[in-house]
Amino acid sequence: MLDWIKNHFNTLHNLQLNTIITDQEGKQLSLDEGFRRYIRSVKAVRQLNSKLIFIGNGGSAGIASHLAIDYSKNGRMPAMAFSDASAITCLSNDYGYEHVFAKQIEFHGRQGDIVIAISSSGKSINILNAVAAARSLGCQVITFSGFTANNPLSHLGDLNFYVDSNEYGFVEVAHIGLGHAMLDYIIEEQSSGMETRNTLLAAVE
Repeated sequence: MLDWIKNHFNTLHNLQLNTIITDQEGKQLSLDEGFRRYIRSVKAVRQLNSKLIFIGNGGSAGIASHLAIDYSKNGRMPAMAFSDASAITCLSNDYGYEHVFAKQIEFHGRQGDIVIAISSSGKSINILNAVAAARSLGCQVITFSGFTANNPLSHLGDLNFYVDSNEYGFVEVAHIGLGHAMLDYIIEEQSSGMETRNTLLAAVE
């Protein structure tokens, strides 16, 4: 049993460290550069009077809700998740489940918002439709996906995080781990004063 446990967590560790990150043009970025771009983008919503919008189905919906409240409460960034049961059932009934997130983005999204789309397979039609709706409003898009390397979602973001596994558990835990790691860095910046120093240095440069 112990060998299985060690192998399981070693696999998860390696998947997170070897996350494939690409930009909008498909250029692969280092883990360090991917983290930096993500952190810079999400922090900017404070100054731009914008917000983060997290979307996902099933387990990814849980991740979306979890990260939205943590980014709001602990990261001091306006964030929301479209996981309300009444909204989902209403919009599914009226427009079809494939439009359940796109419609909410049409209602609540604004230019400059960042839509963070989470899908283990990267093939969920309602997520792909939501990304299209976000683009039409001038939102930025960040994607988290897994399973097939060339899944549709993995090419649609300004920044794309792809976890190279076909197992839901590994992909979902890696996704929430990545989202938390980048938030934790932001929180450490805030608590140490490093964020203020970095802002001043950037202004001087």
